Amino acid sequence: MVRPFAYVTAAWGSDEYEARKRALKYSRKVFEAGYSPICPLLFVNDIIDDSIPTEHRDKKDFGEELLRRSRILVVCGGRTDAQVKSDIALARRMRMAATTLQGIEEIDLKCPKKP
Repeated sequence: MVRPFAYVTAAWGSDEYEARKRALKYSRKVFEAGYSPICPLLFVNDIIDDSIPTEHRDKKDFGEELLRRSRILVVCGGRTDAQVKSDIALARRMRMAATTLQGIEEIDLKCPKKP
């Protein structure tokens, strides 16, 4: 089955361990709803050194490119920050569908599963 890409964003916070734990949980729920989750937090931080100014910009560009390649933006968690707002603004400019994790779960419950 071909699954459309869904970009997962949230206000992750400063605790890297807790952020990764939540990112995995959110990504799993998005997967269960029928999408292929794209969550840069789960791999980009392991590749790019954010303390190097040029790589910091590359990280931002990389995230935006992944969002552009996605079909939908899924905003998770109960808070927003500057990055979440930036992701939402980019999705709007691209006329991309955006929803919350709760919204994507509700859609999944209404749609019958294919055998």
